[in-house]
Amino acid sequence: MEKDFQTSFIPKQPIAKERTTQAESIGLFAVVAIFVVFTILIATGGLYFYRGVLMTKMTTMENNLNLAKNRFEPSKIVQLQTLNKRLKEATEILSKHITIYPIFQVLQNLTMKTVRFTRFNYSLEADRNAKIDVKMSGLATGYRSVALQSDLFAKNKFLIDPVFSNLSLDNNGNVIFDLEFSVDPSFIDYQQTFKTENSSAGIF
Repeated sequence: MEKDFQTSFIPKQPIAKERTTQAESIGLFAVVAIFVVFTILIATGGLYFYRGVLMTKMTTMENNLNLAKNRFEPSKIVQLQTLNKRLKEATEILSKHITIYPIFQVLQNLTMKTVRFTRFNYSLEADRNAKIDVKMSGLATGYRSVALQSDLFAKNKFLIDPVFSNLSLDNNGNVIFDLEFSVDPSFIDYQQTFKTENSSAGIF
């Protein structure tokens, strides 16, 4: 299954000239990333809360099922068994849910001022334990910026085998490039992400 996000991380004003020092990502990319962060956190929190509600309902249904068995109510037993099965299926679906928020967070923290990304695409394999492949496009103020950015990504433990390719110059002298890397499925598991974020915030 392939997901394709067409984003425009290029601000209207001219991009900053190339510098040799690392700087944090700013401008439109940061705004988009922050918006995505809040959206995904809200959705993730809702899903995590919903899973808790489902687990509570499952426990209640199992207790009612035992009571019904003791009272010899066959029709109610069948009804509760059907509902319990549906709740388990819903819980299983939620347990497989993923969130790409951690990827955006890493990109926001590592992207230099002289580099902008214009496209983000990721694909999932049928095997839940398989790596998630990410493909991106972007531009930089020069080849040196691409080299420095490549070094930063290569040192990050969450980005697996980042490769910059298809480098060329546009009409404004900027370097256009493609970027590919992979991430471990555990890195974008929504349950782990939600627990990590709330643990950092002191909620749990």
